[in-house]
Amino acid sequence: MAFALEHAAAQKMERVIYVIPYTSIIDQTADVFSELLGEENVLAHYAGAEYQTAEPEELTPEQYRKLLASENWDAPVIVTTAVQFFESLYSNRSSRCRKLHNIANSVVILDEAQTLPNDYLLPCLSAITQLVQFYHTTAVLCTATQPALTPLLQKLAPTLKLREICPNTKMLYTSLRRTTIRDLGEITQDALAQQLCTRAQVLCVVNRRDTAQRVYAALPPDGSFCLTTLLCAHDRREQIEEIRRKLSAGLPCRVVSTSLIEAGVDVDFPAALRADCGLDSLLQTAGRCNREGKRSAAESIVYRFRLDGGKLPPMLAKNLNSLSYAARKCADLSLPEAIHAYFAELFQLKDGALDKKNILAAERDGIDGCLLPFAQIAERFHLIEAPTRTVYLPIEEGAVLCSCLRAGAMSRALLRKLGAYSVDCYEPQFRALDDAGALELLPDGAAVLTDLSKYDEKTGLAMNVESGIGVFI
Repeated sequence: MAFALEHAAAQKMERVIYVIPYTSIIDQTADVFSELLGEENVLAHYAGAEYQTAEPEELTPEQYRKLLASENWDAPVIVTTAVQFFESLYSNRSSRCRKLHNIANSVVILDEAQTLPNDYLLPCLSAITQLVQFYHTTAVLCTATQPALTPLLQKLAPTLKLREICPNTKMLYTSLRRTTIRDLGEITQDALAQQLCTRAQVLCVVNRRDTAQRVYAALPPDGSFCLTTLLCAHDRREQIEEIRRKLSAGLPCRVVSTSLIEAGVDVDFPAALRADCGLDSLLQTAGRCNREGKRSAAESIVYRFRLDGGKLPPMLAKNLNSLSYAARKCADLSLPEAIHAYFAELFQLKDGALDKKNILAAERDGIDGCLLPFAQIAERFHLIEAPTRTVYLPIEEGAVLCSCLRAGAMSRALLRKLGAYSVDCYEPQFRALDDAGALELLPDGAAVLTDLSKYDEKTGLAMNVESGIGVFI
C-alpha cells in the first residue's frame, strides 16, 4: 500500500484497488487501511459488507454513501475480492460493468497472487496485461510465494516491462526468515493427535474437512479449535477472535484447520504442522508460525507430514509432484529458487488447463459465428465453481432471518445477512441431511436446517449423517 500511494501520486492516478482472494480477511484489511487513511477514504466491496446487508430504510447516511460508491467504485481506496474484480472484467451485466471505467488510471494490488485459480490463470493474466498496456493501470502482484508468471506474462504481452519493487529480494528471504521447515514423514491420525497434545499452542492444517473434525475430536476440549468451511461465517469469526485472545494471553490453543487459515489470517503460533500439499500452501502455513518474529527461526518449526491412510484430494497430485521436484532442486524450500522451481514445474504440468474454458480463444475467434460473445464468455467465466448447495442455520440472529425467509420475505439484503449463518455443502452431504429429515427445502434449491443437533458451533455442520430415519414398532 505504501508503494501504491506513492506511485499513484507520482503518476497522477485516481485510486488504489486492493484485491484479496478471500472474504474472510477483507474486514481485517479494510480496518487497517481505514485506521491509517480515514474511514471515509476506504470502501470494502463484498457481499457481506454492512451497507450491503441492511434494508434500504435502515441505511445510515454513511452506509447509503458507501452503497452508492460501491456501484461504480467511487472511492480513493477500494478493498474487494478477486471474484468481484475479475468476474466484473468478464461480465456482460450492467451492474458489474458500471465500475469498469474506474479501474482505469488506478494501482491494482493483487494480494496473495499465488491463489489465482490455475483453471483461469491465463484469462486473469490477460486482463491484467490489457489494463496495464492500454488503461494507465499499474498492477502489483504481492505474495510471499511469488508464482513464476514471467514467461506467461511475456507471452501475453511481449512489450510489457516486469520489475521487482523490493530491492535485494534474496537477502530479504534470508534476513526475514522466521521458521524452519522439517519433514515429519508419514504418521497415523492418532500419532498426529498425540503430537498436537504435547504442545500448548500449535496449528495443524489438513486437506479435508472431515479429517479436521476427526483430529479435533481426539484433542482435549479446553483450548482446542476446528476451523473449516463447515462452520458458518459468524462462528468462524468468533473462533478466530477467541484463538487470537488465547495466543496473546499464552493460554492453551490447539487449532486444526483446513487451508482457509492460510491466506492472510493474522495469527501467530510457535509451531505448525501441514499435511501433504503444494509448496505455496506449505509456506502460507509457515506464515502463521512465528508471524511476529518474537522467536528464533530455529525454534519455530513447521512440519510437513503425510497422513497414513488419508485420502488425498485428486486436485493436489500435480502440486505434490511439483513440490517433490522443487525439493530435489533446492534443499531449502523457503528460498526464492525453490518457489520459482515449484511454480515453473506446476505450470508446465498444468499447461493445458490454465484456460480451462477457452476464454482467450473465444475472445480471439468468437463462438459459433458470434465475434463479440460477451454473454457466452460471462457464462463461462466463474472463478469459483463449487457444485454446492446452501444450508441456512436458524441460530442466534439467523433464527429470525430464517423465519423471515420461511414467511416469504425474500430480498437481497435478507440473503446477504443470512450469508453469515449459512454453510455451503456438497450434494452427498446435502442429500444425507435431507434423507435424515434434518432439512426444510426451499424453492431455490437451498434449505433451512431443522435439526440443530446436526450443527455444532465448534465443528460445524455434521458430515457423517445417518442416511435415514427408522421407526420400529
